Amino acid sequence: MTAHTADAPAVTRPNDSKRWIILALTLIAQFMVTLDATIVTVALPSIQTDLGFATQLDLQWVINAYVLFFGGFLLLGGRAGDLFGRQRLFLSGLALFTGASLVNGLANDTSILVAGRGVQGFGAALVSPAVLSIIIVTFPNTAERVKALGLFTAVTAGGSAAGMLFGGVLTDYASWRWIFLVNIPIGLVGIVGALRTIPNTRAAQGSLRHMDLPGAVSVTGGLTVLVYAIVNAQSWGWGSARFIWLVAVAVALLTAFVVIELRTSHPLIRLGIFTKRTISVGNATMLTFSGGLFVMMFFPTLYLAANLGYSPIKIGLAFLPWPVAMAAAGTLGQKLIGRTGPRLLLVTGLLFVAAGLLTYLRLPVHGAYATDVLPGLLLTAIGAGLVFTPVFIVATTGVAAEESGLASGVINTSQQLGAALGLAVISTLATSHTTHLLSGAGDRPTAAERSSALVEGFQRGFTVAAAILAVSVLIAAFGLRKRDFGQEPGAGNTDGAEEARERVPSAAG
Repeated sequence: MTAHTADAPAVTRPNDSKRWIILALTLIAQFMVTLDATIVTVALPSIQTDLGFATQLDLQWVINAYVLFFGGFLLLGGRAGDLFGRQRLFLSGLALFTGASLVNGLANDTSILVAGRGVQGFGAALVSPAVLSIIIVTFPNTAERVKALGLFTAVTAGGSAAGMLFGGVLTDYASWRWIFLVNIPIGLVGIVGALRTIPNTRAAQGSLRHMDLPGAVSVTGGLTVLVYAIVNAQSWGWGSARFIWLVAVAVALLTAFVVIELRTSHPLIRLGIFTKRTISVGNATMLTFSGGLFVMMFFPTLYLAANLGYSPIKIGLAFLPWPVAMAAAGTLGQKLIGRTGPRLLLVTGLLFVAAGLLTYLRLPVHGAYATDVLPGLLLTAIGAGLVFTPVFIVATTGVAAEESGLASGVINTSQQLGAALGLAVISTLATSHTTHLLSGAGDRPTAAERSSALVEGFQRGFTVAAAILAVSVLIAAFGLRKRDFGQEPGAGNTDGAEEARERVPSAAG
């Protein structure tokens, strides 16, 4: 997100009575976007059965299409709000998100649903930075802004938790389609309210020529092609001409992105920012951390449904400890960081996540939730809660004021794209292992053989995820130094933590 507080001279700030209405409208939109990030997880088994997704590799596109487009266009969304007006950006994103929700709710084909999820992700990439920018501009007073951002944080955390439960209730008692259709009235209220109350504030300078659309398209296109190639490598063959050709196209697009960023006068990402140790290490840590963590939104859901026979609402209830534990750990981490320093807290959190993933390596075919699923949920949630604040501090430490929005947007992008790439790689390897085991069971494997092969595939996936987290631990432990943060742990340096607390919530979108 790029956050500029200088508004066009012709635009006046809203009066006191409207400011809190504006906050309510933006928080409604944020709640919807956050809700959608988790509400889909619980409905995945029902979606797979109803629409006929052939494998879990195809099913993961329901998540990955959203994440790829959200991460790929997040920085462009932040810049667009500065140039064209935050109200216009908010309305455009909300309209796209709401329209795509309608398409998804009525979808009768897998490709339509995946395409709709991509449009939802693009809409979210416009809404998320607009919400924070509108809050910052609407509340120039520090005390009021802190209060508004506190409500933003609460809504973000509440949306994640509510998504788990609402997804189960709607899927169980109505249909999975209602997890998308429920967005329509919320979106319409937000659109009508924004037209009536939110002024179209923007940065004082800027024009269309400053939009780096080629950069956004090339990086998103390159990553999408790469994920598509990885997902299909199991069926095509890793050495097949089709796989090699698509990887070459992905590399060409990503290379074009680098060239564009180096040559344009107003790049989406100024690549020189990565020459600072904390920024490069922080983003590498986030990329690998989210790459390994995101399987927790996928494999346990499929295991609970396929192996333990959980209904959607029971899956939602089973996942509720995850956001609750993460929020509690995050609160504790924010209190500890002034004493421990970012590096120690970051490494500790990453080790918790790795330990949680490792608990699933002995996952039984027909286990019990309390002993085989819950411990891993709690450990990974606690670890994730401890990681987010320090990783945002690391990735924004020492950044010039005029590039603080860029640094914040880059770390958010690293989180989303790491999740997409990690899920693609891990799902492919897990499915390949399951397919290999079933190939040795004859033409008609029994139900028991299928369940066993599926669980062994999950175990392979969790092994890879834990290995990725081990890489993240090494990057954080050996890539950072105490002097990178200006003060020793325990010296009471909490300024960075306070700044990071305002940035962390945007990652949850």
